[in-house]
Amino acid sequence: MSILSQLKPKRGSTGTTKRRGRGHATGQGGTAGKGHKGQKARAGGRVRWGFEGGQTPLMRRTPKWGFNNKDFRTEYQVINLKDLEQFSGEVTPESLRAAGLVSKGLLKVLAKGEVKKALTVKAHKFSAKAKEMIEKAGGKVEVLA
Repeated sequence: MSILSQLKPKRGSTGTTKRRGRGHATGQGGTAGKGHKGQKARAGGRVRWGFEGGQTPLMRRTPKWGFNNKDFRTEYQVINLKDLEQFSGEVTPESLRAAGLVSKGLLKVLAKGEVKKALTVKAHKFSAKAKEMIEKAGGKVEVLA
Protein backbone atom coordinates (compact mmCIF):
# COMPACT_ATOMS: atom_id res chain seq x y z
CA MET A 1 0.00 0.00 0.00
CA SER A 2 1.53 3.31 -1.08
CA ILE A 3 1.32 6.52 0.87
CA LEU A 4 0.55 9.68 -1.10
CA SER A 5 3.57 11.52 0.24
CA GLN A 6 5.85 8.77 -1.07
CA LEU A 7 4.58 8.86 -4.67
CA LYS A 8 7.09 9.95 -7.31
CA PRO A 9 7.39 9.73 -11.11
CA LYS A 10 8.61 6.50 -12.68
CA ARG A 11 12.38 6.40 -12.93
CA GLY A 12 13.64 7.87 -16.19
CA SER A 13 10.28 9.44 -17.12
CA THR A 14 11.33 12.96 -16.17
CA GLY A 15 14.45 14.94 -16.91
CA THR A 16 15.71 18.45 -17.36
CA THR A 17 15.09 20.08 -20.72
CA LYS A 18 17.99 21.43 -22.77
CA ARG A 19 18.25 25.22 -22.44
CA ARG A 20 19.33 25.95 -25.97
CA GLY A 21 21.11 29.17 -26.84
CA ARG A 22 21.86 30.23 -23.26
CA GLY A 23 25.63 30.36 -23.28
CA HIS A 24 28.58 28.04 -22.68
CA ALA A 25 27.67 27.27 -19.06
CA THR A 26 24.82 25.01 -20.20
CA GLY A 27 27.31 22.50 -21.59
CA GLN A 28 25.93 22.82 -25.12
CA GLY A 29 29.21 23.90 -26.74
CA GLY A 30 29.61 26.52 -29.44
CA THR A 31 26.39 25.81 -31.35
CA ALA A 32 24.20 25.73 -28.22
CA GLY A 33 22.65 22.39 -29.16
CA LYS A 34 21.28 23.70 -32.45
CA GLY A 35 23.72 22.04 -34.83
CA HIS A 36 25.51 23.86 -37.65
CA LYS A 37 23.77 26.58 -39.69
CA GLY A 38 20.41 26.19 -41.40
CA GLN A 39 17.02 27.69 -40.63
CA LYS A 40 16.54 25.86 -37.34
CA ALA A 41 19.86 27.18 -36.00
CA ARG A 42 18.78 30.81 -36.45
CA ALA A 43 16.87 33.01 -34.03
CA GLY A 44 13.14 32.51 -34.65
CA GLY A 45 14.02 29.81 -37.13
CA ARG A 46 10.97 27.59 -37.14
CA VAL A 47 8.41 26.98 -39.85
CA ARG A 48 4.65 27.24 -39.30
CA TRP A 49 2.45 24.20 -38.88
CA GLY A 50 1.81 22.43 -42.18
CA PHE A 51 4.68 24.15 -44.03
CA GLU A 52 6.37 21.81 -46.52
CA GLY A 53 9.34 23.86 -47.67
CA GLY A 54 7.50 25.74 -50.38
CA GLN A 55 5.78 22.65 -51.80
CA THR A 56 2.00 23.08 -51.91
CA PRO A 57 0.85 21.86 -48.49
CA LEU A 58 -1.33 18.78 -48.11
CA MET A 59 -4.31 20.83 -46.93
CA ARG A 60 -4.26 22.78 -50.18
CA ARG A 61 -3.55 19.74 -52.38
CA THR A 62 -6.55 17.73 -51.24
CA PRO A 63 -9.80 18.45 -53.09
CA LYS A 64 -12.59 20.25 -51.29
CA TRP A 65 -16.13 19.18 -52.17
CA GLY A 66 -19.66 19.15 -50.86
CA PHE A 67 -21.89 21.77 -49.36
CA ASN A 68 -21.39 23.11 -45.86
CA ASN A 69 -24.57 24.47 -44.31
CA LYS A 70 -22.86 25.84 -41.18
CA ASP A 71 -23.16 29.48 -42.23
CA PHE A 72 -26.79 29.27 -43.38
CA ARG A 73 -28.56 26.87 -40.99
CA THR A 74 -31.28 28.03 -38.62
CA GLU A 75 -30.51 27.15 -35.02
CA TYR A 76 -33.21 26.98 -32.36
CA GLN A 77 -33.05 27.26 -28.58
CA VAL A 78 -34.97 24.22 -27.27
CA ILE A 79 -37.42 24.25 -24.38
CA ASN A 80 -39.46 21.30 -23.12
CA LEU A 81 -43.04 21.19 -21.85
CA LYS A 82 -41.85 20.25 -18.36
CA ASP A 83 -40.03 23.61 -18.18
CA LEU A 84 -43.28 25.48 -18.97
CA GLU A 85 -45.03 24.16 -15.82
CA GLN A 86 -43.68 27.04 -13.70
CA PHE A 87 -45.44 29.64 -15.87
CA SER A 88 -49.08 30.67 -15.91
CA GLY A 89 -51.09 32.51 -18.56
CA GLU A 90 -48.88 33.52 -21.47
CA VAL A 91 -45.40 32.13 -22.20
CA THR A 92 -43.25 34.18 -24.59
CA PRO A 93 -39.57 34.03 -25.56
CA GLU A 94 -39.05 37.20 -23.46
CA SER A 95 -40.55 35.58 -20.33
CA LEU A 96 -38.37 32.49 -20.86
CA ARG A 97 -35.26 34.71 -21.19
CA ALA A 98 -36.22 36.57 -18.02
CA ALA A 99 -36.50 33.21 -16.21
CA GLY A 100 -33.06 32.24 -17.54
CA LEU A 101 -34.29 29.17 -19.43
CA VAL A 102 -33.13 30.29 -22.88
CA SER A 103 -30.73 32.85 -24.31
CA LYS A 104 -31.17 34.90 -27.48
CA GLY A 105 -32.26 33.30 -30.73
CA LEU A 106 -35.24 31.41 -32.13
CA LEU A 107 -37.29 29.17 -29.85
CA LYS A 108 -38.61 25.64 -30.39
CA VAL A 109 -40.92 23.80 -27.99
CA LEU A 110 -40.54 20.02 -27.65
CA ALA A 111 -42.86 17.51 -25.98
CA LYS A 112 -40.68 16.17 -23.12
CA GLY A 113 -42.80 16.22 -19.97
CA GLU A 114 -46.40 17.36 -19.84
CA VAL A 115 -48.52 20.45 -19.27
CA LYS A 116 -51.42 20.36 -16.80
CA LYS A 117 -52.64 23.98 -17.11
CA ALA A 118 -53.99 26.03 -19.98
CA LEU A 119 -51.13 28.14 -21.33
CA THR A 120 -50.80 30.41 -24.33
CA VAL A 121 -47.37 29.54 -25.70
CA LYS A 122 -45.67 31.77 -28.26
CA ALA A 123 -42.62 30.33 -30.01
CA HIS A 124 -41.02 30.16 -33.46
CA LYS A 125 -41.54 26.41 -33.85
CA PHE A 126 -43.35 23.52 -32.14
CA SER A 127 -43.05 19.77 -32.47
CA ALA A 128 -46.35 18.18 -33.51
CA LYS A 129 -46.67 16.32 -30.21
CA ALA A 130 -45.95 19.43 -28.13
CA LYS A 131 -48.62 21.37 -30.01
CA GLU A 132 -51.10 18.55 -29.47
CA MET A 133 -50.35 18.31 -25.73
CA ILE A 134 -50.66 22.07 -25.13
CA GLU A 135 -54.03 22.17 -26.93
CA LYS A 136 -55.19 19.04 -25.09
CA ALA A 137 -54.52 20.82 -21.77
CA GLY A 138 -56.77 23.68 -22.95
CA GLY A 139 -53.99 26.02 -24.03
CA LYS A 140 -53.22 27.84 -27.27
CA VAL A 141 -50.22 27.75 -29.57
CA GLU A 142 -48.98 30.84 -31.47
CA VAL A 143 -46.23 30.54 -34.06
CA LEU A 144 -44.03 33.64 -34.24
CA ALA A 145 -42.64 34.80 -37.57
